[in-house]
Amino acid sequence: MAMGKYSRVDGRKSSGYCSTVTVVVFVGLCLVGVWMLMSSTVVPVRDPELSSGEAISEVKQRVSEIVSWPFEENKGDKREDSTNGDGDDVPVEKSDNRAEDNQEEKNVSEGDGETSESKNMVNQNQEENSVKESSDEKTEYEEESKAESENDKGRKREAGESMGEGGDSKSEAGDTEDGETNKTEQTESEESLDENKSESGEASQTEKEKDSQDQDNDTESHGKDQVSTVIFPSGDQSEILNGTNAQNGAWSTQASESQNEKESQQSSITTDQHGHLWKVCNATAGPDYIPCLDNWQAIRKLSSTKHYEHRERHCPEEAPTCIVPLPEGYKRSIKWPKSRDRIWYHNVPHTKLAEVKGHQNWVKVTGEYLTFPGGGTQFKNGALHYIDFIQKSRPDIAWGNRSRVILDVGCGVASFGGYLFEKDVIAMSFAPKDEHEAQVQFALERGIPAILSVMGTKRLPFPSSVFDLVHCARCRVPWHVEGGKLLLELNRVLRPGGYFVWSATPVYQKLPEDVGIWKAMTELTKLMCWDLKAIKRDKFNAVGAAIFRKPTSNGCYNKRPQNEPPLCADSDDANAAWYLS
Repeated sequence: MAMGKYSRVDGRKSSGYCSTVTVVVFVGLCLVGVWMLMSSTVVPVRDPELSSGEAISEVKQRVSEIVSWPFEENKGDKREDSTNGDGDDVPVEKSDNRAEDNQEEKNVSEGDGETSESKNMVNQNQEENSVKESSDEKTEYEEESKAESENDKGRKREAGESMGEGGDSKSEAGDTEDGETNKTEQTESEESLDENKSESGEASQTEKEKDSQDQDNDTESHGKDQVSTVIFPSGDQSEILNGTNAQNGAWSTQASESQNEKESQQSSITTDQHGHLWKVCNATAGPDYIPCLDNWQAIRKLSSTKHYEHRERHCPEEAPTCIVPLPEGYKRSIKWPKSRDRIWYHNVPHTKLAEVKGHQNWVKVTGEYLTFPGGGTQFKNGALHYIDFIQKSRPDIAWGNRSRVILDVGCGVASFGGYLFEKDVIAMSFAPKDEHEAQVQFALERGIPAILSVMGTKRLPFPSSVFDLVHCARCRVPWHVEGGKLLLELNRVLRPGGYFVWSATPVYQKLPEDVGIWKAMTELTKLMCWDLKAIKRDKFNAVGAAIFRKPTSNGCYNKRPQNEPPLCADSDDANAAWYLS
């Protein structure tokens, strides 16, 4: 069979030895050429997950499918629908003797790059995009395979003819070339495809780097964006790049943001200091200066001080722009609940109350502290015992249940309100700024709610019916004078059914003055429809208390024989409070 293949029709016989030598030399030269081709090409690092056997089998399968599926080639859209798109820009080094085949090998590289990309997409469960682009890939494979086959055959025939001696040698070399070309072409094609697959891996990496640098050019090709999104989404790529920049210090940290905020605040403070010149208030009250209460220009113009007008607020028309200085040696306040029992002496450096009221246990000086034993004028032995005494006198008061918000009139240092916290009661305490210097300031330093105010000619700064109970322990307020005007103000802020606890000498002493005050209070409270619920004596503190209750409805007011004191007009807003008589 072999000899028949090399026999010629003209009768001339060729030597078997010469044919064998020719075939061996030709195959050797082909192998040398393939080796030179592989050694002159820069082989990039291949994907470790894609073996050469898998790549060759994948290419064979794709080529066979392309050959078996005839379809019309759309050359105009070939580059638009290419999965890589930027494959032509991949830098690949070639030897000088292969310049003729550069364009063909680039095309093969593009096809193989697409195959590598497609396999990556399959591994990422993106089969849908691969199906859409399969038709374009098949077109490319068919054209490139045919072109490669024809060019290789022509090149190898020329090499065979140059080596032959005479007509027999040339013919035999041509026949030999025809017999061995298929194997050589298959081997070279497989090696070239394997080589180009490696190049496609490098091309894919190069494309990713280019996409990260030139993201603005990605919008030119929709097909490019689709595959790029599958392999390396532009959003994730951007986040990764931003994260890399963050590691390099471009991302500001919380510490730097905090420092910038501090610098900004300091800058604004400096600007404000330059814009406004603040000075210490020039007032005789010093650290106790209160603009609305120490407005001596307005106080000197008052026509009378009979109703404590000078203890009321007289705020200046223009607010002062000065700083009230801190007392010398001021320290950060002691926190509650320790502050209920002691405060720093230098924070409120006043000792007059300790000297005048020391026997009543209001406040004492103890080293660098001012201590508060919890006493008062009517409860020298402690506020807690006095609080329990009130509830025993009238159990309906029910501290923390029925009575939860109270008003303490003439509070002193506000120990009564301070100890009511233990009964789940909150007390608003108030007292005037009088000869008992800074008594409300003591309360505030202790952490007890308190304000500076007085029962004078103006309403209290509270809406109507807000307190469950109003308390007065020797508060020195003349409730009975001028038709009970001040007592009517308590009636406004006391809720229906609320209690008024009056702990004062007229309740338990029999001095002529006290008896007269008690008689006037009894008549006045009856006209106001207040019920006297209890009069009790506290033997432990040697005091007594009278407990009145406000009615829950207007029935009693409608039955009075005389409208005295008169009911408020319908036009009167009971909730109005500021600067109203």
